[in-house]
Amino acid sequence: MSLNLNKLVDKAWEDKSINELLDAPPSALEGLTPKHDELLAELKIKTVRDLGNWKYAAKAHALVQLADGES
Repeated sequence: MSLNLNKLVDKAWEDKSINELLDAPPSALEGLTPKHDELLAELKIKTVRDLGNWKYAAKAHALVQLADGES
């Protein structure tokens, strides 16, 4: 199964595997820059995987899902 990740990642990362993307810096995501990498590194977030597993992102996502359920 092939996934089209082009809308999710920066053009330079479009041909990478999921594991390569998870190990990439956050700036591999479309819309983030190396400056974001620096800022996120201060929070010990150095990879896309770190960002995806960041407990505060998970909590925020849970709140968004709960709010969507109230509509």
